Amino acid sequence: MRKTIILLIFSYCSNIIFAQNHQPPVIDDSGKSNISAEKPNFVLIVADDLGFADLSLNGSTQIKTPNIDQLAKTGVMFSEAYVSSPVCSPSRAGLLTGRNQVEFGHDNNIGGNQPGFDPEYLGLPLSQKTIADLLALQGYVSGLVGKWHLGDLPKYHPLKRGFNEFWGYTGGGHDYFNSSPDGTGYNSPIQSNYKNPDPITYITDDVGNECAGFITRHQDQPFFLFASFNAPHTPMQAIEEDLILYENIKDIKRRTYAAMVHRLDINVGKIIEAINESGLSDNTLIVFISDNGGPVNSNASINAPYNGQKGILLDGGIHVPFIMNWPQTLPADKTYANPVSSLDIAATFYELAAGEINTNFDGVNLMPYLLGDRNSLPHKELKWRFTISAAIREGDWKLIRLPDRLPYLFHLPSDISEQNNVALENLEKTEELLRKLGVWDVGLPHPVFLEGAEWKKRQLELYDKEYPLTQPISK
Repeated sequence: MRKTIILLIFSYCSNIIFAQNHQPPVIDDSGKSNISAEKPNFVLIVADDLGFADLSLNGSTQIKTPNIDQLAKTGVMFSEAYVSSPVCSPSRAGLLTGRNQVEFGHDNNIGGNQPGFDPEYLGLPLSQKTIADLLALQGYVSGLVGKWHLGDLPKYHPLKRGFNEFWGYTGGGHDYFNSSPDGTGYNSPIQSNYKNPDPITYITDDVGNECAGFITRHQDQPFFLFASFNAPHTPMQAIEEDLILYENIKDIKRRTYAAMVHRLDINVGKIIEAINESGLSDNTLIVFISDNGGPVNSNASINAPYNGQKGILLDGGIHVPFIMNWPQTLPADKTYANPVSSLDIAATFYELAAGEINTNFDGVNLMPYLLGDRNSLPHKELKWRFTISAAIREGDWKLIRLPDRLPYLFHLPSDISEQNNVALENLEKTEELLRKLGVWDVGLPHPVFLEGAEWKKRQLELYDKEYPLTQPISK
């Protein structure tokens, strides 16, 4: 009996402490949240399989992207930005946790479960907190619109991973025009917990509209919006009016791709417009990034001047467009030239919201570097591991380790397109980086799931293909 009373008192006191530390925002007479003026809003816009060269701000003469360009013109563009994986699911696992996903076993893309693995582990490990989880403790409402690709089982659902609202699909891609209530794969139904989803019009437009609606609904409280577009991921589908705009491009796949990127840019514009119309531009940090490099072989993207594509660790697979825009706080039309990582986004959001450092992140808060308060490098080195390959970048040097050949070593300032392997001419540097990469690698946990073994051969073959290293000549 005495133990029961003690436990009841402890539970009662704990609930009081929790309630005191986790009070919801107070709404004053004007309907405004008491903390919305203190805590910035966050909008994370993620393109899917976008080629580095396929934005007009990166030199494209074929594709016009005025809204994305405007984010860079009024914000900061990162010229040396990397994602933590060259494919969708592990890249997003790193992006949303701020941790290198191989540190918790999310090495591979999510597909069907492989023999010998427990399908219950086919998703972002439950041991990991997302940035949405962490921001909820700071009074934020979080919404995900679009692609998830971090697990289909109910326990991995976005609404169980910190998000308050979800409109979209849990798989890795979707048809742009159709869905079915009992469909699977790219025809899976659109899910939503705040409305009965209307039939798809064109999914890029639908994602843009739902993002604008989220901003309008939650303009009076601090929010985190994950605008997770599937454009320009396959299937290659565009609307007729956009195809007409790019009819000068003769290759039909490239024309369709250009039209899809054009429509992505229009819907980025919708998000910016919703922020401006809600009077939130001074208190909203917008981030734009691609989840990995363009898959040149499947969607006709171009990653020039970077060699390679989605699925491999040449820069074409991991060196991506990355913009931060916050007009009241960040400088305009600035290029930041030191290497940064997509893992830095979660750390930046958290520290801005909480006013404290979370040491669980592998990324860093980029704000002191952008505002001139810190002159050191954000990262002395960056490391990757993906199925058959691993890589490390340290300063100007980058090494890639593959199973069927001597390592690649590139001096990036003099070889931006990674054309000249200088490993044998610089054996000391090669050995140094191989050792650092190997020590890190053997300390990593086993993957909690694997993708199909057939992908290993496909990825290895991608290292031997030729890729466009200049912009196409086009009006």
